[in-house]
Amino acid sequence: MPSLPSALAGPQRAVLVLSFTQILCWGILIYPPVLTMPHVAAAHGWSLATAMAGFSLALVTSGLLSPTIGGLIDRLGGNRVMALGALAGALGLGLLPFADAILFYVACWLLIGAAMAATLYDPAFATLTRIFGATARRQITFVTFAGGFASTVGWPATHLLLDHVGWRGTYWVFAGVMALVVAPLHGLALPRTIAVAPLPAALSESATAAPLAPLKPTGKPFLLLAAAFAVYAFILSGVTSNLLAMLTRGGIDAATVVMIGALFGPAQVASRMADFVFAGRTHPLWIARGATALIVVALLGLALSGMSVVVAALFAIAFGAANGVMTIARGALPLVMFGPVGYGRVIGRIARPALFVQASAPFLVALAIGQFSDRIVLASGAVAAALVLTCLLAIEVRRTRG
Repeated sequence: MPSLPSALAGPQRAVLVLSFTQILCWGILIYPPVLTMPHVAAAHGWSLATAMAGFSLALVTSGLLSPTIGGLIDRLGGNRVMALGALAGALGLGLLPFADAILFYVACWLLIGAAMAATLYDPAFATLTRIFGATARRQITFVTFAGGFASTVGWPATHLLLDHVGWRGTYWVFAGVMALVVAPLHGLALPRTIAVAPLPAALSESATAAPLAPLKPTGKPFLLLAAAFAVYAFILSGVTSNLLAMLTRGGIDAATVVMIGALFGPAQVASRMADFVFAGRTHPLWIARGATALIVVALLGLALSGMSVVVAALFAIAFGAANGVMTIARGALPLVMFGPVGYGRVIGRIARPALFVQASAPFLVALAIGQFSDRIVLASGAVAAALVLTCLLAIEVRRTRG
């Protein structure tokens, strides 16, 4: 990485800005609901499911808007789009404590969903690709490495705020951070540098016919990649939202369960650091395949071996490490396969189905556990991971070489 003065003065400033704001955005938009929603439900006399439905709606909204947001970043730059996204999030978060009526509550989460679409990893990846072009993989890796600390910051900060200012004060503090810290950093500190400008719709025949030219984001390769990340998003959301309850039912005491769950974050960060060190030496498709194979083994191991502390800890480490590099692959693979031109819209199209299933997975997995058993659900997760691996294996590495 360049020296700090050069990083602050040049395009590399984007890496520093987005590394910091990703921690804040994930820590504010994604992690708090698991802690705040019981308070919201109790305050309004709603069921927890009703309160959590707002968060699911935000994820669906984010999926609907992702291609549009990505296209806007391609044309206008992340500094404008991500700043407006942060302001939308600030408005939604700031109004949420006043939302006693369901329709008002839904409107707040629609704004928060728009903020998710415009401030989390996908728009950050699109912004970095617009600035750095085809060489953006290393910058993407560094930003995801920093973003891995969001849970380390988000959950303790939320818990502290709930204790001192209540759930309403917590959301007002979050709104202030989005409006007064995140939005100005996006709008004023992100570089305007353009390495990849949008091209006319009709590319020259020579460009599209060149050997190893980027694939068009249509047809079998695109569908396989989108399907792989959508199924993976379902596994990730379903497992992480139900794992701690599964381990508790398996006979592990609550304190140990929390310690096991805490292993997920460090394993995720460690694997991203490894990818950062070795980025460029290994094709991201092979990295994604290896991570998916590890998830298959981890899920089968937990399903067949039972809920012992050692097996559960090994599962958390393996799953966390695999997810760490899968997040990077979600940004790097579309760049390698389809090229930097129009990258924002492409990654938004890939994110749309993934966000849809991410919103539904916690409910569907919990429903399946109620109908069957934890072991059957875990084994089914291994089958789903094998489906992801099959999709990734069906993509040809030779044609997607970066």
